[in-house]
Amino acid sequence: MRENVRAAWGMAATALLWSTGGLAIKLVPLAPIAVAGWRSLLSAATLLVLFRGSLDFRPTPARLGAAAAYAGLLITNVAATKLTTAANAILLAYTAPVYVALLAPYFLGEKTRRADWLFIAATLGGMGLFFVDKLSASGFWGNILAVGSGFCYAAFTLCMRAGREDSPVSSVIAGHLLTVLAALPFLPGELPDSVLALLGLGYLGIVQQGVSLALYVWCIKRLPALSAMLLMTLEPICNPLLVAIGYGELPGTWAVCGGLVVVAAVTLRGLAGRGEGEGA
Repeated sequence: MRENVRAAWGMAATALLWSTGGLAIKLVPLAPIAVAGWRSLLSAATLLVLFRGSLDFRPTPARLGAAAAYAGLLITNVAATKLTTAANAILLAYTAPVYVALLAPYFLGEKTRRADWLFIAATLGGMGLFFVDKLSASGFWGNILAVGSGFCYAAFTLCMRAGREDSPVSSVIAGHLLTVLAALPFLPGELPDSVLALLGLGYLGIVQQGVSLALYVWCIKRLPALSAMLLMTLEPICNPLLVAIGYGELPGTWAVCGGLVVVAAVTLRGLAGRGEGEGA
């Protein structure tokens, strides 16, 4: 099998591994901050072993910003998944490219093109549909946290692009360690005291966040950017499907419509951007 074909299968497997996070988080019977903390502890340990000898933790503004943003992403994503539907949590976080497009001119000096404004309008319209469904108080705040998760992901992306020579894995590990630090006061009172909790946290930390990143790093170096982007759309599609099958949670009608708009807008913008880059 050719290396690029193996990389394509590997990227699809990575997307599927990431998509299992929603179900696993739902099934672990601990508070959101504890789930985030224990998961990050295991993830950091796994990544330190897998990438030993190739890490650089020397502090730079870009690395520090990326680590803080990644920690924010980890915490808000778990909290959003616990408070609202997994579909809302993943699809609202998927709006991160909007914030990148809005902030890149100020932080990176990159111009926002006219086509970007159409993409931004479509994505924001899709985002608004998530709030049309009748929501409980926790569901509403879960949606807000999911939006915050998307913003944190955008901030992480901007910081990594600002420090182009920095190791993303080092920043990810630092983000996990910051998450553990933030969760530390809560961990003694939120111990995994059941087989389900132990298995769930072990899977989330070692496989879903640890091994999957190593697989992603290997694949992304061997795939065209467009292929990688299209394969990664499996994550927001499969995440709510797995939760519906394994947890019985169904998103609202308007959330489904909003999710379709968001995924379509992000995918089409990626295709258009790739086409413009190739034609230049």
